[in-house]
Amino acid sequence: MARRSIHYAWVVAAVTFVILLVTAGVRATPGVLMIALEGEFGWSRAAISTAVAINIALFGLIGPFAASVMDRWGVRRVLLGAVALLAVSVSLTTQMRSLWQLTLLWGVLVGTGTGVTSMVLAAIIANRWFDARRGLVLGVLSAANATGQLIFLPVLASMVAAHGWRSAALVVAGGAATVFAIVLVFMRNRPEDLGLLPYGRDPRVHVPQPPALAPLAALAMAARTRAFWLLAGTFFVCGASTNGLIGTHLIAACHDYGIHEVQSAQLLAMMGVFDILGTTISGWLTDRYSSRYLLFGYYTLRGLSLLFLPLTLRTGANSLVIFAVFYGLDWIATVPPTVRLTSDAFGRENTGVIYGWIGASHQLGASAAAFGAGAIRTVLGDYQMAFWFAGVLCVVAGFSFVTLGRSLRPRPVPVATAAAG
Repeated sequence: MARRSIHYAWVVAAVTFVILLVTAGVRATPGVLMIALEGEFGWSRAAISTAVAINIALFGLIGPFAASVMDRWGVRRVLLGAVALLAVSVSLTTQMRSLWQLTLLWGVLVGTGTGVTSMVLAAIIANRWFDARRGLVLGVLSAANATGQLIFLPVLASMVAAHGWRSAALVVAGGAATVFAIVLVFMRNRPEDLGLLPYGRDPRVHVPQPPALAPLAALAMAARTRAFWLLAGTFFVCGASTNGLIGTHLIAACHDYGIHEVQSAQLLAMMGVFDILGTTISGWLTDRYSSRYLLFGYYTLRGLSLLFLPLTLRTGANSLVIFAVFYGLDWIATVPPTVRLTSDAFGRENTGVIYGWIGASHQLGASAAAFGAGAIRTVLGDYQMAFWFAGVLCVVAGFSFVTLGRSLRPRPVPVATAAAG
């Protein structure tokens, strides 16, 4: 009996997981360094946050262009350039003396590098290398973002306290350099480069892959469809209700109710742990059930939890543990079904670039909520209206998948593309 070998798609998936793991840690690093930079250089938090804001914006906006560049120049070559840029940029931060250097290094260069290695990369790898288990793979790769922060943040915080912020920056740069070596040795562009079919594909069926559209052409084409606006609009709500609202303001909201910062930070860490589980399970479910109805459930339940969050805050930290577990399970569980619907609506060849634009909408939603919730707190004195508004948006997003979701039905495969079985 012939010995079965591991399909190389799983090696590529593992390499991609490591890339996303480390770059998530790189993205999270400025939050750990903020107090140290403020103390050493006297820069205001607003000035430091400006560099972080540029980083976040580029992280979202680079994605669709990165997908196109990967199609043209190859995933491996583009990743090597991006990871090298991260390693050099982060190591140079140890020599910076002026605010413009922070903005250039952490804002523009690190933002560009992490934008190339954003969740668009996960969508490209899952669609290019997998026919079977695609949702599961995408769920695991999506969870790498939370895992990276969990691994890096406690270590970096301890290093900053014990040895100063420069030692932490050098550790992050070393992590990026290690990833460069892994990509150089193990990453491949396509299954065809190794004489393979995507994992799970029937060799009797020929599935031609037309060239992907350029970023702006893809946006122009997608913007004429209801499917794009439904996916981009709901993902805007996803970003607003996670990174923008809870990720940015939960600690401050807990402080308003007398809950110590350490406890509220532990709640966010708990969300990260359960996010790994929830996103992986979501990928498994996406392989088996309708993505529309999964997203209906995810958004609706998230909305209800936000509507009740002000009451939960009043009852104290113990009740928030339940909220943290539930919200963590639902944090980015939306990613696998959203990518699946993008592939169904626009074709696998265009999934990377169009999902890049949908992901950019997610980041714009996060930015809008981060600012909007802070403004509501300043004007009204508490976050209650911000939580309620986000909760209503999530419920509306959920119901949109059962009322408007017919535009998301899979595209029929032309009969001429299938070989006779």
